[in-house]
Amino acid sequence: MYLPPMPLPSPIAWTADRGIRLLDQTLLPGETRYLELDSVPAMAEAIRALRVRGAPLIGIAGAMGVVQALRHPGETREAALAAVDEACRVLGATRPTAVNLHWALDRMRRRAHATPGGADAIRRALEAEAQAIWDEDRAMCDRIGRLGLELVPDGAVVCTICNAGALATGGSGTAVAPVYAAHGAGRR
Repeated sequence: MYLPPMPLPSPIAWTADRGIRLLDQTLLPGETRYLELDSVPAMAEAIRALRVRGAPLIGIAGAMGVVQALRHPGETREAALAAVDEACRVLGATRPTAVNLHWALDRMRRRAHATPGGADAIRRALEAEAQAIWDEDRAMCDRIGRLGLELVPDGAVVCTICNAGALATGGSGTAVAPVYAAHGAGRR
């Protein structure tokens, strides 16, 4: 696994009680403020207001947002599945054209409906699925960095279009990952 030569910002994280800590990107670069989100409406507002940016990170945030629908134990299986379906509808409506968001929400919905047991089992399965989506994105960023390294010669000038770094993904970035890899390899 490639590790960048400098610490990367952490735009999203789980809190100790499985809420979400999210970097409010609308305040950058002047201010660094993290939001504590513990509900589907809070995540929906963050996505709609562009507090979270970048297609991969929006998908990860949406998946983590679905988990917030089941933060209260004791629900029946039917109520839990209805809450998941509603969370996916609400979160999906925030960005109708966001492919990664809708892909992640569909994956979360399928996992919920395929999980046997009650609300607690579904919640645990959704936490694991959201984490898997994040971990897969991080691994994808690492692979892009390794494979793209050969495209960045010493002294290269690189221009990326759109949000393609660590603030936009679950890892070191997409188009920016090879730049980190090149820097790590000693290239200017």
